[in-house]
Amino acid sequence: MARAVMRPLGRGDVMQRKWIDGRATKTIAESFIKPNDRLTSFERLEIYNRQYWFRIRQCFYEDYLGLRAILGDKKFERLADEYLSKFPSQSYTLRNLGSRLVKFLQAEPRWTKPKTQLALDLARLEWAHIEAFDNEARPSLKMEDLTGVDAAKIRLKLQPHLTLLKLENVVDDFLIELKKNSGLRSEASNAMEQNQRRKKAQKAHALKRQTNFLAVHRYKDAIYYKQLEPGQFLLLSELRGGATLEKSVAKLVSLKISGDLGARVGKWFANWAALGWFCGLEDSTKRKS
Repeated sequence: MARAVMRPLGRGDVMQRKWIDGRATKTIAESFIKPNDRLTSFERLEIYNRQYWFRIRQCFYEDYLGLRAILGDKKFERLADEYLSKFPSQSYTLRNLGSRLVKFLQAEPRWTKPKTQLALDLARLEWAHIEAFDNEARPSLKMEDLTGVDAAKIRLKLQPHLTLLKLENVVDDFLIELKKNSGLRSEASNAMEQNQRRKKAQKAHALKRQTNFLAVHRYKDAIYYKQLEPGQFLLLSELRGGATLEKSVAKLVSLKISGDLGARVGKWFANWAALGWFCGLEDSTKRKS
């Protein structure tokens, strides 16, 4: 039943007439579903098959507004069906639908050419947005908890909802505006909707190609995209990777940051602590080798 319901639809968004082994799907449906006085076994099964696909498509489209805007509706819909066929839902929650999308786009760039890098950047940012929205928020670490602690032995833990991104295109403002305007009323005229789409396409063409660093996080139940300096990104990435505080800060020397490095790092940590990004300490002496 599950295999039949989750099987991709055929042309015209109807259930495929042939089963995986070449037999008629009608025969398969009759083996475990009874007809009634209005519908055949095939027609009853088709209702569930179509509703399943309509639902996961809707969720996927809502989660990836940015990717859909740069690719266009038709290309995005083909990509979505191919992705959801290869990576069907395996979770009790539909929020995980896009968890393997970046992996899919990297393996099959044909679905996004010639905008593959832009598509990857948006897919990463949109997945980070999902993670920030409902991933766990652990009790925050306070700066005073670090007083008197040996930096050589301490590893800081970052919040699960915090994602660090290195992107090749400046896409954060573009995505923010898309999400802000995504509530277009369903009763809006076709002309208004087409005008909205044209504006999205124009803005997508104007996106700037530039390496940039972002932290996507949740603060007081709202999602934020925070621009990071290269040094901040490096430091946070080292900490997330499990490096000690001492080794993480030492990595900054290679960037040749101007000014008083100690003072700058101190300000960074004060800001990150105020945002609640740190959620624990791990004593490296207790970690198994």
